[in-house]
Amino acid sequence: MHPSAAHPLTYMSGFGNQFSSEALPGALPQGQNSPQRPEYGLYAEQFSGTAFTVPRSEARRTWLYRIKPSAAHPRFERLERQIPGRHAGPITPNRLRWNPMAYPSTPTDLIDGLLTLAATHGSEQASGVSVYLYSANASMQRTFFTADGEWLLVPQAGRLRIVTELGVLEVEPQEIALLPRGLKFRVELLDALAGGYICENHGRPLRLPDLGPIGSNGLANPRDFLAPVAAFEETATPCTLVQKFLGELFSTELDHSPFDVVAWHGNNVPCKYDLRRFNTLGSISFDHPDPSIFTVLTSPSAAEGVANVDFVIFPPRWLVAENTFRPPWFHRNVMNEFMGLITGAYDAKAEGFSPGGASLHSCMSAHGPDDATAGKAMAADLQPQKVDNTMAFMFETSQVLRPSQAALDSDHLQSDYDACWAGLSSYFSRGHS
Repeated sequence: MHPSAAHPLTYMSGFGNQFSSEALPGALPQGQNSPQRPEYGLYAEQFSGTAFTVPRSEARRTWLYRIKPSAAHPRFERLERQIPGRHAGPITPNRLRWNPMAYPSTPTDLIDGLLTLAATHGSEQASGVSVYLYSANASMQRTFFTADGEWLLVPQAGRLRIVTELGVLEVEPQEIALLPRGLKFRVELLDALAGGYICENHGRPLRLPDLGPIGSNGLANPRDFLAPVAAFEETATPCTLVQKFLGELFSTELDHSPFDVVAWHGNNVPCKYDLRRFNTLGSISFDHPDPSIFTVLTSPSAAEGVANVDFVIFPPRWLVAENTFRPPWFHRNVMNEFMGLITGAYDAKAEGFSPGGASLHSCMSAHGPDDATAGKAMAADLQPQKVDNTMAFMFETSQVLRPSQAALDSDHLQSDYDACWAGLSSYFSRGHS
């Protein structure tokens, strides 16, 4: 790819702001979005992530200046191979947990390595989320985009090089990539194997949460979200373009590279973020705040204060609260919680929850620490303690995540998950403790 001449190895920082980048000098028009004859004989194309008439503060759109417009493609045909897990399983209120997926034994790119684990409802939805696991051992030789929602990609193992229409992002475990709905991209593996999690957000685009009484600093800082500089491919080599539409895969053949954007400006852009830069907040007196204090990104719903989906992390942090049960307390919740573990151990479970694994606790499903963790926490000498060498996360949504039939049939589903609470000790006494 031809990188930006001005900044070949740098990123522009920010999140939700207006960006601009050009790979050739003068390719980006000044003062006009769609000139009659853009420089270098390029085409002007708008890439819209929201309706035209949303409030300006909500608008997501980017102007692209490219060698050929996206409209230059023949008919899409449905692929024979579809993503496993497109069909919902039977309704279940039970708590569920999965072991990590096995890596494929035959060449498998990220698209063929997808498994739909759960979804709030069908792929025609205009809100809610779908959750996928991916496991791959080969780079994509084709290009992909999804018309169903933006992708929040959370690598657990293996570094990825994500080639997009707007430039290149390199992402490693403990970093995330946010790819707008409809953006074309190709995922190349920088290591032999790659695995992780994907949240496909069908609702309003993810953004930083408001900080309210916290003030102007803390949690994820806008300057740490990195967008790529313009880079383009000029080639007549045929290319397969796959799109996901209403949950199904279709493909067409292009006679040119779809990564031919020479310049662009706007705010509907891919970006990456290093979770290790999250500025964790917590209590310095007693008790600990709700897990919402760990929110990195949020997609609002129509109800004020209720998220379509929150992306929450549980990073390394100090615990100092006095006379306080320090693991996540036992709770029931109107929200629905999908959890994954990127590295280390999760402080609410002694065993059974491994990096690459997943758990699902649905609306009003009672959960919390297992017996070993609870007993240890209740007996602990409460000195300042560092929770270290860990990174867990949660996709928390106001809509019920229904597991797919494939996820319920999977050999990775733990049949004995409820057993971690079966032996909870009783400490009740009529006398004072």
